[in-house]
Amino acid sequence: MEPSVFKPKLFTTLKNYSLKQLRADCLAGLIVGIVALPLAIAFAIASGVTPDRGLVTAVVAGFLISALGGSRVQIGGPTGAFVVIVYSIVQKFGVDGLIMATFLGGLIMLLMGCMRLGVVIKFIPYPLTVGFTSGIALIIFSSQIKDFLGLAMPVNPAEFLEKWTTIFEHLHTVNLYAVGLSVGTIMLILVWQKYIKAIPGAVIALVVGTAITHLFHLPVETIQTQFGSIPQSIPRPHMPVFHVEQIKLLMPAALTIALLGSIESLLSAVVADGMIGGRHRSNTELIAQGCANIASSLFGGMPATGAIARTATNVHNGGRTPVAGIVHAVTVLVSMVILGQWLVYIPMAVLAAILVLVAYRMSEWKSFVMILRSPKSDVAILATTFLLTVLIDLTVAIQVGVVLSALLFMNRLANVANISVITKEFTDEEDRDDPLAISRRQIPDGVEVYEINGPFFFGIVSTFIQTMSEIDSKTRVRILRMRHVLSIDAAALNALRQAFLLSRKNNIHLILSGIHAQPLMAIQKDGLYDEIGEENICHNIDASLQRAAELLSPARS
Repeated sequence: MEPSVFKPKLFTTLKNYSLKQLRADCLAGLIVGIVALPLAIAFAIASGVTPDRGLVTAVVAGFLISALGGSRVQIGGPTGAFVVIVYSIVQKFGVDGLIMATFLGGLIMLLMGCMRLGVVIKFIPYPLTVGFTSGIALIIFSSQIKDFLGLAMPVNPAEFLEKWTTIFEHLHTVNLYAVGLSVGTIMLILVWQKYIKAIPGAVIALVVGTAITHLFHLPVETIQTQFGSIPQSIPRPHMPVFHVEQIKLLMPAALTIALLGSIESLLSAVVADGMIGGRHRSNTELIAQGCANIASSLFGGMPATGAIARTATNVHNGGRTPVAGIVHAVTVLVSMVILGQWLVYIPMAVLAAILVLVAYRMSEWKSFVMILRSPKSDVAILATTFLLTVLIDLTVAIQVGVVLSALLFMNRLANVANISVITKEFTDEEDRDDPLAISRRQIPDGVEVYEINGPFFFGIVSTFIQTMSEIDSKTRVRILRMRHVLSIDAAALNALRQAFLLSRKNNIHLILSGIHAQPLMAIQKDGLYDEIGEENICHNIDASLQRAAELLSPARS
């Protein structure tokens, strides 16, 4: 448990701040701000609101998430994950309903953080997150086909099947100029990012596509033709008008915003931790996310959360403190003020192409396929969540997915006894009569031995990752005993791969010892067996120690 429920990383990092780090943070923040500008506009349009609401969200929420957050490098703002729920809310309740739902969702996240529920979010099963993320990606892709092809559709239906029916009915209205811009945008981004990484490809494509459209007077839709002008200033804050009856109707959507925002932000923070070797404060992060969403609603914005892609961009460009995130928000604000009069000329086809790439990248299709090879229970969670997200509603998908995961979890508990967390066997071992006990064997210097007792599943993944992240500088070999592991799920497979990659990064050899049939079959199907190497998968502890001795031999050194 964290010593303090609210302790922003900004205050911690500023204690030993240097001019060198300031320069690095400013550069990273500037680059991320440039990346965030077109995405904020695109996500807003895809969500059914005007572009300025996406920009306001990036500025207000992005600033507060960095200033108050529990992560050193988290970048916040509008994301693709919210497109589906925001579009649905706008269609049913209008923009005023969206503002109220965002306010309520932020309030719920704030309360979750104050109640120290940040740890609970970590127990959301991996197949569930992949299921609704892939579903969201498919919906985003579908929503952009109209502008990607330049179709003359009077309306773009919210329902998935109805949307594709309408698309096929209007295929004869394809605008070849729009198609050319869309395809050209994707090709330019892919080629640019392959050879030049200093400047984001999406920004270059945006400038080139807009210039071509303006110079050659191409007959395509632009932001101006669809939405008019973009305000060049931040609006004054004002409290939403609350109606009791409307609150009741909006509460399911608000809960979805809170849950989705919490999952997305903490997932992004975990990814960032792995990139910089840090550790975020989950409850502080939830409080910051709550405050950011409340503030975003007061300024007329939309829901915000941690953005994994922009966070990764921040890290790759040298950002190491929340100052980078603050600079990113300021960059978007300055761009909005200075460039607002020209942003209206951006073609809708170019924005659609950028979002198609975003949808592809967030689809997690590799993880999707991997889980399809996992145990049937994980496949059931994945398929149910994915189909409900696409065909019904994201709110329903998350609710049903969580309930289904809980039921399957309870079924595992009913069928398996003696489930325990990961321990260092040589310090916590109690069974001294065990002939295979580590206490009866000589452990060479540089070797650590861990043991998993019971099924290796999503419930202990967080503990496993945390334990494996604690690396002794003297450690050269890690032996992971799995003699009591009779089953393993997709989340555990993913965690095991993370542990392997982390060990390899730190020049540590990983040995699996005493692995049973189901886990063995799972890692073989997953491809992890070949990555670890057959020689590093041993049938018992004696063989594992012998292999460790070989790896520690002077000849190998």
